[in-house]
Amino acid sequence: MTTTRIADIGWAIIWDAAAKRHVYKQGIDIVFTDDRISHIGPGYTEPVDKTIDGKGLMVMPGLVDIHSHLLSENVGRGVTEEIGNPALYMSGVADPKPLFLPGHSMDSDTLAAEGLRAATRMAISELLLSATTTIVDLAIPYEGWLDTLADTGIRAVAAPMYRSAAWVARTGHTVEYAWDEKAGRKSMEAAFRTMDLAVQHPSGLLSAMISPAQVDTCSEEMLRDSNDLAKERNWPITLHTGQCVWDHLEITRRHGLTPVQWLGDIGVLSDRMILAHAIFLDHHSWIRWHTHRDVPLLAETGARVAHCPLVFSRYGQMMESFGQYVKAGVSMAIGTDTQPHNMLEEMRLAATLGRIGGRHVEDTNIGEVFHAATIGGAEALGRDDIGRIAVGAKADIVLVDAAHPIMRPLRDPLRSLVYSAADRAVKEVYVDGRQLVRDGKVLTVDRDEAADTLQKVQADMLQAVSGRDRLGRSAEQVSPLSLARG
Repeated sequence: MTTTRIADIGWAIIWDAAAKRHVYKQGIDIVFTDDRISHIGPGYTEPVDKTIDGKGLMVMPGLVDIHSHLLSENVGRGVTEEIGNPALYMSGVADPKPLFLPGHSMDSDTLAAEGLRAATRMAISELLLSATTTIVDLAIPYEGWLDTLADTGIRAVAAPMYRSAAWVARTGHTVEYAWDEKAGRKSMEAAFRTMDLAVQHPSGLLSAMISPAQVDTCSEEMLRDSNDLAKERNWPITLHTGQCVWDHLEITRRHGLTPVQWLGDIGVLSDRMILAHAIFLDHHSWIRWHTHRDVPLLAETGARVAHCPLVFSRYGQMMESFGQYVKAGVSMAIGTDTQPHNMLEEMRLAATLGRIGGRHVEDTNIGEVFHAATIGGAEALGRDDIGRIAVGAKADIVLVDAAHPIMRPLRDPLRSLVYSAADRAVKEVYVDGRQLVRDGKVLTVDRDEAADTLQKVQADMLQAVSGRDRLGRSAEQVSPLSLARG
């Protein structure tokens, strides 16, 4: 056994189980033995193997990224941040983003496995540096996927995606559906086998999440069967729902119900279900549906929401609003979805856009967002031992340099971290008691090597765009540079 003591901590964020909230404590020790927190309190005097001086530190629980696509998004850095389709209600998810992120279209064969592994490693390194210790990776399985996750040392939930239909954007102003239920079932069965392998992985750091891809691309039978497996295995299940205006339009056309109401009607909403991203619900100003039942239905059924504000803000879209969902009793969690995979910046946006979306300065606060990014994510995964600093919890711990100039003057360290410092003040990160970040450097990922690989992969991807684009446009025509070439 190895015992580590963080002594005389300047600021610590501790879980108060009785009050069901995080609280600040000062001048205490936190001790962890191997993978578990064994003591919280002042003046620990038992023998230890290592002592860390906690003065000048804020010690906090590792964050839980409940929704991320690690294999593809970093390939689009500098390319996809400002593209969308006004004719598809500003969303670029079906067109033109798939031109640049083939993996986004569930066609990972178009990216070499080497590139997929590099993108995954780079994304995880970004998450570790932004205080994240648990991630959910929604991906199309590729060779070495599970080992790639485990080798980084992060706590990972493998969520292999599958669906019954593919989006087809032939015209640029419509989305059609190419249905192939047989192929979808085959993909679903393969995903189930991959999830079993994740749970059995020798690292002990992997678990599984059932992930039918989108509410509009999965048949009712597929969703019911997925939900049945979630019940049988007691696994969480996630589904993209309300992520664009046109998935609302399509489901109401098919069923006369909103996506959330249809999911309730077929019996798949429960506290196991995590809806990503649940933005365009019936109350949203872009929807203006005749009911206002969606948010109350989520609260009634216990269904959870994975909120990823950054990717939607790039399309000029936002939730209306984070605070409204919280006040209605909806369990919220935070995800990054896209690059940069930075949970602290995602939290900042969740708070500021929450106030904009709610049109009120008190709509959303950092305490609520931090709860979502820790306890909200942990509960969505069915875990009571992560997302918190408590005796018996996993030693998933982040040490923040509270003396960093950008954290000071120091009055409320969590606000300073989220609103000002972000990843610049993250000093050390431990997952399962193992140190993965030291002095702001990731110990388990060669970031330069991953970046070099991604540079080559992106160059090949950009070269291939004209062959995939319906109009034969080049990458630079679809996504112009910020400044003209001189």
